[in-house]
Amino acid sequence: MATVDIAHLLGAFVAAFFAGAINSVAGGGTMLTFPVLLALGLPPVVANATNTVGIWPGSIGSLLGFRKELAALPKRVLWLSIPAFVGGLLGALTLRYTPESVFERAVPGLILFATLLFVVQAKLRRGPQAPQEALLFSGGKLASGLLLQFGVAIYGGYFGAGMSIMALAVLGFIGMTDMLAMSATTSLLGFAINGAAGAVFIAAGLIAWPYALAMTVGSLLGGYGAAGIARRIGKPLLRRFVIVVGFSISAALFVRMFSRG
Repeated sequence: MATVDIAHLLGAFVAAFFAGAINSVAGGGTMLTFPVLLALGLPPVVANATNTVGIWPGSIGSLLGFRKELAALPKRVLWLSIPAFVGGLLGALTLRYTPESVFERAVPGLILFATLLFVVQAKLRRGPQAPQEALLFSGGKLASGLLLQFGVAIYGGYFGAGMSIMALAVLGFIGMTDMLAMSATTSLLGFAINGAAGAVFIAAGLIAWPYALAMTVGSLLGGYGAAGIARRIGKPLLRRFVIVVGFSISAALFVRMFSRG
């Protein structure tokens, strides 16, 4: 195995640290870590797989933080975890058997798409804080929600950035309005999607483990230790930072892609 530059591992650690902090306040941390792994020289598919595995442990902290809200969710909501898991597997398998050149050409557009989703995130999160009774949505909407969540999960297993924003829109569609309950549910769905995708990537040998382990430590410490600092900085400033990074990275990758012909 080739020796990994310590400075590169530190870069992955720092990116994951800030991603963990940003995810705890504004979301969108994946749009920082994935481009960093590309900049450190990892191939796009390996960077995406490593990013999924490296950031996934941070979702455990989210589930612990939302344990009261998760316990209060109607049991029907938990059905969404099934298409989340299956879709995550399918999306990861799609990436696994997609030619790397195809994924590399799709990356600039995927990052741009995720950034645009992040821009509209605030609008999706607006609305009255409804009581838990509002979560008792109809069976018809739940059936539609299962199909929509399956699509979100396929996207999440394939790429992942912006996935939580898409899941949030699905939850709003099926009748959820309590933001704490919605955040708890998206944490659960992200845990299922990324866990399933990560298992496929590990089995396929797509993980650059030194980077993944550095990111695991960074995301856990960032989510736990830097959240207070991130909150003092403020969600609006963090959101603007993530948006600027997303558009900048997307533009740079588009330029590089077209310059190569």
